[in-house]
Amino acid sequence: MKSESSPSSAPEKGELPSWAAELALLYKSEAANQFLLCGNVADEFPLEDGRPSGGLEDFLLGALLPGFEVVLAYDLGNGLRVLKGGETFSKWRGAIENLEGRKIPRLAIETITHYLRYVANLGALGQKGPQVAVLVQSANLLAPASPHALNHELNAIALVMRDWSREEALRAAPVATFLVSENLSELHPLLADNPDAAAIQVPLPDAGMIAQILREAADDVTLGDFRGRETTLAEQLTGASVKAIRRLLKIRRRQQAPLVPGDIAGIKKALIESEGGDLIEFIEPSRTLEDFEGQPALKKWLRQDLELWNRGDLRAMPMGYLFCGPVGTGKTYAVECLAGEAGVPVIKLGNFRDRWVGSTEGNLERLFRLLRSVGRCFVFVDEADQTLGRRDSGSNDAGLSGRVYSMFAQEMSDRRNRGRIVWILASSRPDLIEVDLKRPGRLDVKIPIFPTATKRESFALLRALARRVDLAIAEDWFSKFEADVPTWLTPGAAEALALKLYRQVHAGGETLEAALATSLADYQPPVAEEIMKFQIGLAVAEATDAAFVPEVFRAGAGAP
Repeated sequence: MKSESSPSSAPEKGELPSWAAELALLYKSEAANQFLLCGNVADEFPLEDGRPSGGLEDFLLGALLPGFEVVLAYDLGNGLRVLKGGETFSKWRGAIENLEGRKIPRLAIETITHYLRYVANLGALGQKGPQVAVLVQSANLLAPASPHALNHELNAIALVMRDWSREEALRAAPVATFLVSENLSELHPLLADNPDAAAIQVPLPDAGMIAQILREAADDVTLGDFRGRETTLAEQLTGASVKAIRRLLKIRRRQQAPLVPGDIAGIKKALIESEGGDLIEFIEPSRTLEDFEGQPALKKWLRQDLELWNRGDLRAMPMGYLFCGPVGTGKTYAVECLAGEAGVPVIKLGNFRDRWVGSTEGNLERLFRLLRSVGRCFVFVDEADQTLGRRDSGSNDAGLSGRVYSMFAQEMSDRRNRGRIVWILASSRPDLIEVDLKRPGRLDVKIPIFPTATKRESFALLRALARRVDLAIAEDWFSKFEADVPTWLTPGAAEALALKLYRQVHAGGETLEAALATSLADYQPPVAEEIMKFQIGLAVAEATDAAFVPEVFRAGAGAP
């Protein structure tokens, strides 16, 4: 039983956040008595006891468990603790008998189990027992999803904790158990896949919650021009945790440095990258589609999509794009230009793979949580044929590639993300990307990006890139150098030529015209002709619209 809390405005005083309200409903309706809390569980939460905020344990005690007479907690570091109702718990004989084993995982879990069964037995005998809650912090360390299929000790612990949700006597007793793990995929499968438990995703704070924090925690000096415009500031800081925002406010207050609009993009980038570690790279593009040379049909289509996006008309807005074409044709550059035109950030995926079992899936869970909280953005996956895994990876990686593929496929087709997250995959080998990932509903538009088709286009591209390094190639020189101007010139190759010209002019002392003559005469294509032809053919085959394909490439790649 999984659920995802949708973004909403901040709860009123005394009102539960949506995820906590859902949890309370499930317990009170007796639909579940075990809850797997994952996601933003290490953050701070608003408290009703006068303190501005506290950890998850404080929040649960104050907001969800005030009616429970006994609250027990366990984690590997501190062992078994009694958070509430110590006197009631001490009346149970086992509370004294098992003191020595409170830090030993198996013994502590058995002690908790014996107590829960004791409470259930009281009810079966018609006696009133206490209402008991059990909170297991970092449950993934106690019962991890590691290759311990033959580790009977870990399996036994996971089995006993799962039974807290399955035994009829415990389900009928006034008992609630909470297993906390940042990532569900890091938890033992017996627990993570338990249909009798409810998995509750704790989200990052939404704009409403952040605005509330800003009003409560920031003074006039820190807010500066944002005083009275906390909602505007909050919308620009979504994706950051409560802890990160409070840390930012403390530093600014100490520095007596007010927040100013020009700082916010950089602050958000720093906050989100600190949350994501090496998992994401936050790119603020400075280019637009005007900077992308050629391919007018491509630019026209993308601009129409952006117009719909800006109007909020999402019916025809793609869930994702596939940019495909030979090596060096500027797929990454095209993404930056598109994002700059749209005025939204680009989030580039970092290395989410890890050698530890379960860590890769955990990294992906964390990464997807961040993406959902950022707001409108492009998510760029370069070399998608290698990054996104395969449906059937065989036995070489113990099924990891298949699990990665499955997680991406599920996330990319989540319709709740339409208009908020636009996936952009880039590859020179789109034929190696799983067909299911490329279907409409995940990648609605497949755009081929080609090298230049004619010598005239090549010369124009070289002139444009030479201008970026302050070299002015005259337009009428084309007739003079036409014989040596290559076709199938990619932006990458043209940029290398422009830099070679710059070196020859500024370090070699040649005139630009002489440098151009020798550079064109000595030019060697960086990619073999057969490979280029093959990759052009793949791009033509993938295109969703014939208008994206120049006439010269439609009947086959053709000879340069």
